[in-house]
Amino acid sequence: MSSSEFTRRSFLKTACISIGALYAGCSNPTGKDDKQATPRNLPYCDVLIIGSGGAGLRAAVAARKANPNASVVVATKMMPSRNATCMAEGGINGVTDFSDGDSYKLHAYDTVKGGAYLCDQDAVLKFCEAAGKVIFEMDYIGTLFSRNEKTLGVAQRMMGGASKRRCNYAADKTGHILMHSCLDDAISNGVKFLMDTELLDIGVSEGKCEGAVLRDIQTGGIYPVLCKSLVIATGGYTRIFYNRTSTPFIATGDGVAAALRAGLGFEDPEMIQFHPTGVQNGGTLITEAARGEGGYLLNNKGERFMQKYHEKAELAPRDVVARAMEIEIREGRGYGEGLSSYVLCDVRHLGKETIMKKLPKIRHTAMLFQNIDLIDTPVPVRPTAHYSMGGVEVAKFDDMSTKVAGIYVGGEVSCISIHGANRLGGNSLTDAVVTGHLAGLGAANYAKNAEFSKGEKTHELAQKWLATFKEVTSGGGEVNDMYALREELGKQNWDNMGIFRTGDKLDLLAKNLQEIEAKYQKIRVPNPNEVMNTAFTDYVELGNLILLSKCACLAAQKRLESRGAHTREDYPKRDDEKFLKHSIVTMNDKNELELSYKDVVVGEFSLDGRKPE
Repeated sequence: MSSSEFTRRSFLKTACISIGALYAGCSNPTGKDDKQATPRNLPYCDVLIIGSGGAGLRAAVAARKANPNASVVVATKMMPSRNATCMAEGGINGVTDFSDGDSYKLHAYDTVKGGAYLCDQDAVLKFCEAAGKVIFEMDYIGTLFSRNEKTLGVAQRMMGGASKRRCNYAADKTGHILMHSCLDDAISNGVKFLMDTELLDIGVSEGKCEGAVLRDIQTGGIYPVLCKSLVIATGGYTRIFYNRTSTPFIATGDGVAAALRAGLGFEDPEMIQFHPTGVQNGGTLITEAARGEGGYLLNNKGERFMQKYHEKAELAPRDVVARAMEIEIREGRGYGEGLSSYVLCDVRHLGKETIMKKLPKIRHTAMLFQNIDLIDTPVPVRPTAHYSMGGVEVAKFDDMSTKVAGIYVGGEVSCISIHGANRLGGNSLTDAVVTGHLAGLGAANYAKNAEFSKGEKTHELAQKWLATFKEVTSGGGEVNDMYALREELGKQNWDNMGIFRTGDKLDLLAKNLQEIEAKYQKIRVPNPNEVMNTAFTDYVELGNLILLSKCACLAAQKRLESRGAHTREDYPKRDDEKFLKHSIVTMNDKNELELSYKDVVVGEFSLDGRKPE
């Protein structure tokens, strides 16, 4: 094969392995005898990473560079280039230009204020300092950023809630471009991939991680895989709203659910961001960059209504804009009815040249989903569930470790409370590459001195999943039963735990979730075939979505205030005295959910909105 014929797909093939390769000594790339061969002849590797988005890939590269002799394996449900990171459009925040008075501290202030002060300020300060440096690293590894025509540095734009221009971008497809540079970097550094592989459970024994139970979707094989350290980077859980979300279909919270069952806390599950501008048909995003470049939001009277809700108008934080849009629609100033209602996003005044250069992807999105060209026509938009501020509780930001030794988390699956009650636009990609890198370093350092466990718990969990597969696919049931239940789950969550919440709605949701769970227990998949049984994958994902919905509902019921993305119409004010706290949901030995709280870490940023000196 000539170099000109060596395609990205063929390049990727060189990095792919099978579970069989783990049996055969993938954990021994140096060729030396492995003195720690595992019991039961179970497959194993040194560092196992679940998820191949930005966080997972940066974790993998960091682990390989920290310990080149370690085997680093990434397990992923889909192609590594198909994930939520690819769908991030607007840009990646990080201070790289201090000439206009910007600083790491000012970025931190914007983040804390935008997060309605539910952020842990010590973590935010560290995050923002790392954010600026990571832009240069992403540029160095080949990320094709747009360039500033005057300085030739990375181009930057304003984003909602920001006081300075610090969102570095590549047109309006930053995530897609960044994702592919991260993938190339991972393959170049010897990272191995298990493709079409889903996480079922995590094995924990005596407070330490043993490994994970994985399912090869292609063959149907269910395997306990041992590892010295585990990185969970599976993304968020906004698919609980199912068809009213901007995230990919694979974002079903598998990592959060498995971590919860393994004994870890689920922090701030009620904090779910609703992006203001999803296209009317489908929820796919019209990026915040459209407003960052000067786009308007218009009601059915042709008014720029955001000017009466916030001093920054369309560039207000996302929670403010989403609520304003919903109010306009509620009060009859929107278009359409019910779930089809919308307002307009108008970028016509920016001109064709600007749209073609800086917003080409959303122009394509508008054509694809709405059959309009936003060069000459405003696009219908409505709020859509977008981002999970909540996630697996993190013990320490410096290495993204958890309370279980050997388990690390990175990206949207994690909660070190960088985003608090509302994430700023542009901070998600930064979160992925910063926390993913830290998690990879933490996992690699832990693995250097760790030994493989006996794997008894992980083996036991694998046997249970084998039995579950046999039972669930034993026959009976209708083909559409599971998918109808999934649609019902999404509808119930949207109707009762959406942008505006009340105690009565949440109580109703809790009751309905119990009924949905009872129906789920009776679901049977009428396909006993192990090979490419994607219906069983859907079954597993639905179980995770139900569990995480119950967690979010429980925390939302008990948070008797409005803060950021969590809006209680029956408790419209923020209550710092009682609820400047993180919700922590855990699962007890009887598989019952329990709710507790821990204090928010407050630092130098006051709670009254004043800028730091």
